[in-house]
Amino acid sequence: MNKIDSDLIISSLCEGGAVAKKLPSYEPRQAQLDLLSLIIRGFNEDALVMAEAGTGVGKSFAYLLPAVHFALCGEKKSADKPVIISTATITLQQQLYEKDIPLVASGMGDVKIKSVLMKGRGNYLCLRRINDTLQEPPIFEFDFDELKRITLWARSTKTGVKSELDFMPSDSVWGSVCSESDLCLGNHCQWREQCFILSLRKEANSAHIIVVNHHLLFADLAARYNGAGYESAVILPPFSRLIIDEAHTIENAATSFFSSDFSRAGLFRQLGRLYNKRRAKKHGLLVRLCAMLSASEDPLDNLADAIQKIRSSAEELDDRAVQMCGLENIYRLSPSVDESFLKKSLFPYLKDLRRDILNLTGMIRDITESLNEEKAGDPVVWEIKAIIRRLENAAETCDVFCKYRKHENDVLWIEKIHSLKNTDHLRSFSVFTRTPLDLAPILKDSVFSPNKTVVCVSATLAINDDFSYWAGRCGINSIANKPPLSGCFPSPFPYSDAVLLASPADAPPPDDESYQAFVDTAASRLAAISGGSALVLFTSYQSLTSAHSAAKTELTPLGIRCLKQGDDDRTRLLQSFLTDESSCLFATDSFWEGVDAPGDTLRLVIICRLPFRTPGDPILEARREAVEKRGGNPFLKLSLPQAVMKFKQGFGRLMRRSADRGVVVVLDSRLLKKSYGKLFLNSLPETKTSFSSLDNILTDMESFLY
Repeated sequence: MNKIDSDLIISSLCEGGAVAKKLPSYEPRQAQLDLLSLIIRGFNEDALVMAEAGTGVGKSFAYLLPAVHFALCGEKKSADKPVIISTATITLQQQLYEKDIPLVASGMGDVKIKSVLMKGRGNYLCLRRINDTLQEPPIFEFDFDELKRITLWARSTKTGVKSELDFMPSDSVWGSVCSESDLCLGNHCQWREQCFILSLRKEANSAHIIVVNHHLLFADLAARYNGAGYESAVILPPFSRLIIDEAHTIENAATSFFSSDFSRAGLFRQLGRLYNKRRAKKHGLLVRLCAMLSASEDPLDNLADAIQKIRSSAEELDDRAVQMCGLENIYRLSPSVDESFLKKSLFPYLKDLRRDILNLTGMIRDITESLNEEKAGDPVVWEIKAIIRRLENAAETCDVFCKYRKHENDVLWIEKIHSLKNTDHLRSFSVFTRTPLDLAPILKDSVFSPNKTVVCVSATLAINDDFSYWAGRCGINSIANKPPLSGCFPSPFPYSDAVLLASPADAPPPDDESYQAFVDTAASRLAAISGGSALVLFTSYQSLTSAHSAAKTELTPLGIRCLKQGDDDRTRLLQSFLTDESSCLFATDSFWEGVDAPGDTLRLVIICRLPFRTPGDPILEARREAVEKRGGNPFLKLSLPQAVMKFKQGFGRLMRRSADRGVVVVLDSRLLKKSYGKLFLNSLPETKTSFSSLDNILTDMESFLY
């Protein structure tokens, strides 16, 4: 193997170095150089790397430089394999592709680095599907004006990527025309020469660097893990060097790709694509399939009857499941559940649905297998086969639910979902989900074992400089004879002077009935002192709603705008907050990370409760039981480290640039009064502190800010 030149790469990022000179307002950072050195070792030693890099370290350039040098000059026999860089967000993808990689290239003497940006498949238009939709639009609620606008855009776009559109299409419209892996006809498609996905893959095959997001990465890895193999192209070209940014999210990112689920609504969409009837006129793929048969054969009525049976059994199962979920909205098939109850109340409905699905798919298979070679290659047949696979996956999930005691390594649950129909009628439906109890063995075998180098980097991977929790959850530390390299690289930002961490000692406990009233009052008073510029983070939407309502009454007369998650699209809501320095944003889960609001846009972060996950979460509940079964303490082994890592993410929203300055207030008394509170505090950088009454904190805060 040709090792990349460590001294050359490091010197390029030192003061006066070739890349450093290209960086605007460059400041030498020892932590960045140390991180860079560790990642170079990862490439040169075929090693796994886990690194925590605090905000401002400059982790992007620390991994881009080794990646680019390796892609250009590394192992000769792998020269045709790209380095994959995966990020948690499309925003970071764009930054790497459009700004950072070209800057690195210019610092290397304008070498020709071919990089490709690949988004999840659902971001791209499928020309075959939009053509089919124009010929035979679906029967569900549909915006045909949107479809016409997409059709006009399709004639001029070079990439087919949704973000190019000058409007946001509805999920129903875009879902009918976007590319989907199991509906792709590949070389059998008449549109293959113009296909955006195939064109992108051709570009990726000759790229040095491919920038993807975690969604696309795990779609590729799940397919490889499930049998596609690691030596051929799947969604991505074959690769053996991988960098995962924001790696603290990979367990959640991977979950959906190693899980399966179905719902009545999802089944109905598939069935509607196969067959539907409008005003006595028959539509759908099965109508077109039956037209291929001889005049003496006409199984359409039988197929339509079979579809109706599935609809009826799905409706009956859904009604029963919604009742079982009750007010909690979740029903998990745990070992403690009374199996005799399930045998009467749930299993018969699951078995009926499974029987009816397999009856239909069997009938269709008999027809497709009787076709001659020419007709069997028709795109209609290929799409029907894809839909059959989806239906059979649902049938398999039904069977797993009925045999839940044999599937102790899976978490099986039903969730009741509420949706508005016609904007005024609330309709509930159920979703049946199966997900692995422990993803660590799967991640080990799909991510870490097959690849020579995997670099995992994030601002939050360790707890008190200890990677044990994260490493155990993702399986990186369980590969024989290949212990990962690791390091913590502290932020260069001046937290000790620029941040005040406060927590009111007079706050009632979160389980006290007076706690919400305290939060409502405290959030308003704190935001009034800061003049807005506040992000208020909650773990409960109900608590958020109460505090927002109280704050709006108090703060609007002061000229402070109160924004609330749920009132608008996340992107537009965040943009409103970023462009109005006197605004406050009240938000829950998804805003604890990924919010970048430098300067006076954000001077106050309020964390209302320590972010312990909801006890009713079925996956957490099952994993807690598994820890307990092994003799461990579920709180110390699972709940506490999860909460500490999320707490660090919330804290990290405040300071995004070295010149930023502000206050973080934690309204949860457990931070000061519980012994585990020290773990939260010790995981943060050193700051100024104010642990006193709320009144004293308001005084300290005003003095600190002004």
